[in-house]
Amino acid sequence: MKVTFCGVRGSTPAPGSAFVRYGGQTSCVAVSLGDDAPHLLLDAGTGLIAVTPLLGGEPFDGSILLGHLHWDHTHGMPFFAGGTALGSRVAIHIPEQGDSAESVLERAVSPPHFPIVPSQLGPGWSFTGLPEGTHALEGYDVLAREIPHKGGRAFGYRVAHGGASLAYLSDHSPTSVGPGPDDLGERHESALALADGVDVLIHDSQHLQAQFPDVQFLGHASVEYGVQLAREAGAKAYALFHHDPQRTDDEVDAILEHARGLAGDDLAVVAAYEGLVLDLTVPIDQHTEGASGAPAVRFL
Repeated sequence: MKVTFCGVRGSTPAPGSAFVRYGGQTSCVAVSLGDDAPHLLLDAGTGLIAVTPLLGGEPFDGSILLGHLHWDHTHGMPFFAGGTALGSRVAIHIPEQGDSAESVLERAVSPPHFPIVPSQLGPGWSFTGLPEGTHALEGYDVLAREIPHKGGRAFGYRVAHGGASLAYLSDHSPTSVGPGPDDLGERHESALALADGVDVLIHDSQHLQAQFPDVQFLGHASVEYGVQLAREAGAKAYALFHHDPQRTDDEVDAILEHARGLAGDDLAVVAAYEGLVLDLTVPIDQHTEGASGAPAVRFL
């Protein structure tokens, strides 16, 4: 199983020379098997535009799991050329809301906010409300669990295939359910279940603990929390994700080194950047160079 990071920024895109190495596109992660094109995507932020080159000239045929419905996780949909191509199949799954998934998405994607509604993206598009629980999607075993985040229902996902696994908690507010043993936030049951023994935990890393409580109202987690969750859940690696849109490349470099210092030798840590590919079939302790020039988990 391979994991390709197509967009890693949180909240809003971050253009400019200070954000080139890690990238400024918002959340989108592609999951694939071997050399196959991806058939499962996690979130549809502006990073979704980078999925089209991965399709080998073919239309997209698969599912997109949305962690929640904030702009930075949905605004790539109309600009996904591989998904709007003739013959595409794009099954959008959102956390179940009570109303139809399409009508919920229309609140953001419809006039006067946008020229078209979701159904006009193409005949191959479908929209489904996904309940919590285990699901078989595109050949993967997917666990969906509700996790705390401000401003609407949010899910974290665990994706597994053939003994490889990842956990995806892009936006996570653990302090909203308790301070935990160290004021970093509660290591609650949903987070631990999603991250249990995974090859890589992709986790909300928008803030540093030193920024709390000033940023707590935004509904995100700290890098320090991500390290502790990964360690307590027995994850093999932790990928810093959903970088603050004002966080420059050099600042992310410094945060990566801070996280590695906290993690010690028993947890590999990488800061996700656009174009990073993690091959989960390769032992996680085989390292190469990452965006910062520092050792990272193996990528292709």
